[in-house]
Amino acid sequence: MTYEEYLDEVTTQITERYGLSDDAAIKLVMRAQANDYFSPHDDDPSMCTLERAGRDAKLVFKQYREDK
Repeated sequence: MTYEEYLDEVTTQITERYGLSDDAAIKLVMRAQANDYFSPHDDDPSMCTLERAGRDAKLVFKQYREDK
């Protein structure tokens, strides 16, 4: 999957797993992206897998939500 598709998948998994709205999930992913969390994924497309998206969704939700 492309980098953009990967970010979409992480966002989708956050909405499905944690019940956030699309806008809230997008903000989390954007916050992580601004913090360069996804830079290695952009450099190495082999990191953009469905399994990795699940792990990253969990981590992004835990690390970048505002109510932690």
